[in-house]
Amino acid sequence: MNLADVALFRTIASVGSLSAAARRMGTTPMLVSRRLAGLEAELGARLFHRTTRSLSLTAEGEAFLPHATTLIEARDSAFESVSSGGSVLGGVLKVTAPNVIGHSIIVPVVADLLAENPALRVDLTLSDGVIDIATAGLDVAIRVAVMKPSDMIATRVADNPYTLCAAPAYLARFGVPATAADLVGHPCLKLHAMDHWPFTRDGETHQLRIGGPFSASTVDAVRAACVAGVGIAMLTYWDVHEQIARGELVRIALMDVEPLEVGIWAVFPSRTHLPARVRAFIDGLRDRLHAHANAAP
Repeated sequence: MNLADVALFRTIASVGSLSAAARRMGTTPMLVSRRLAGLEAELGARLFHRTTRSLSLTAEGEAFLPHATTLIEARDSAFESVSSGGSVLGGVLKVTAPNVIGHSIIVPVVADLLAENPALRVDLTLSDGVIDIATAGLDVAIRVAVMKPSDMIATRVADNPYTLCAAPAYLARFGVPATAADLVGHPCLKLHAMDHWPFTRDGETHQLRIGGPFSASTVDAVRAACVAGVGIAMLTYWDVHEQIARGELVRIALMDVEPLEVGIWAVFPSRTHLPARVRAFIDGLRDRLHAHANAAP
């Protein structure tokens, strides 16, 4: 099987038309159509429904697509392992990550990789939403979640516990809550997707419904309101570690409950043939997070 034709099939599936695939590959629609027909003949199956106005995957094409991705990843991994003695990274590293961690952690890791590997390119998508990495053609997604390794093709990179915090001026004026019940008397700053704050007590998870004068769609906005003294926020440690280190925010420890422990995870589209550039990125990310955690007071 010609892997170039397999890669062409994956490109057609990604861009949605023969003409767009031809432009991306620097060839003609006629040649693309001919090569696709040859691949379909070799497989003994039609991969696309094609009309003059539309193109869509057949059931056989849907079934073949993940295998095509695995084949191309294996080829790329093989090339990387022998190019320049395996010591220099190349290709395009495609990553998605949450906004705050993306700016404060991911970008510095990427900067180090680019400085050490001139042939490497990085495409970073920052989003607080969940992106389908297989459909988007990404190498890895960095996610903050409660997750088990069996839930997805993922590896835990670092701990990232939820952290209650407030500005020193706010606490001096309104006092420090001592228990979960005390939070009811304080303005709580919430993310739109988080109407309840998760705590654990004796190994069990408890959800506390919170309310307050301010809610926002992004971590940045909630954190800024917290620093401004508007109220108490619950964000993850890596969202507020810099503000805590500078004294702009203070951690709040409650006597009867603990904030839920979550983690930073790297999620992959495939179980096999992880490219060297992805392994190097995960290693660099883990090293940076652990170094910061060990340096924290």
